[in-house]
Amino acid sequence: MVKFSNSISYITLGVDSLERSLAFYRDGLGLATKGIFGEEFNNGAVVFFDFQPGLKLALWPRKSISEECGVPLGTPDSAGFMLAHNVANEAAVDAIVQQVINAGATIVRPAKSFGWGGYGAVFQDPDGHLWEVVWNPHDSA
Repeated sequence: MVKFSNSISYITLGVDSLERSLAFYRDGLGLATKGIFGEEFNNGAVVFFDFQPGLKLALWPRKSISEECGVPLGTPDSAGFMLAHNVANEAAVDAIVQQVINAGATIVRPAKSFGWGGYGAVFQDPDGHLWEVVWNPHDSA
């Protein structure tokens, strides 16, 4: 048996408009990218963003994922998956919340303090993907 590694190298988000999502993540959130790759291939258009070493965020059209993986194209479900970005302090949460508002994100849980000592907010990107921005004093960024 081959052991499954416990490291993740790509997180791929299915999007309805690659151009709209590229603009949100690149221009609105300031993530570096080389733009759209693979447009010359059927279902090949994709965007990559570098995160920490060994981890990339990919944006790939939902229709392409459906066709390439042989699964039905269903209705997006925002509650099915959430990404979290842990930051150094409460001020960083507030600054990022303002930045994503300016980029067109929808705030679904305004910034608040938690009983366990943390502070955070949750926003949706243009495709409804949930992102939590949180300061966790027990696990600092």
